[in-house]
Amino acid sequence: MHLEILTPEKKIFEGDVSIATFPGADGSFQIMDNHAPLISLLKEGMVEYQDKGTRQHLQITGGVVEVLSNKVILLADGVVE
Repeated sequence: MHLEILTPEKKIFEGDVSIATFPGADGSFQIMDNHAPLISLLKEGMVEYQDKGTRQHLQITGGVVEVLSNKVILLADGVVE
């Protein structure tokens, strides 16, 4: 599936991933290939994704994620560096 991670300032990541984990407003959840359509609010927490066999992680301050047609777009309020 294709993942894009965006903040108001810049694009953080764009690429194909096999799995992604998000800090949902009601708890953490995972997205895998061919997931059903979804829109969810995100709270502050860790986003994890696996690309080319390497697990990456990113701390966000909140945001929204949309899943549609095997494309995942994360609009993060901000990223903790």
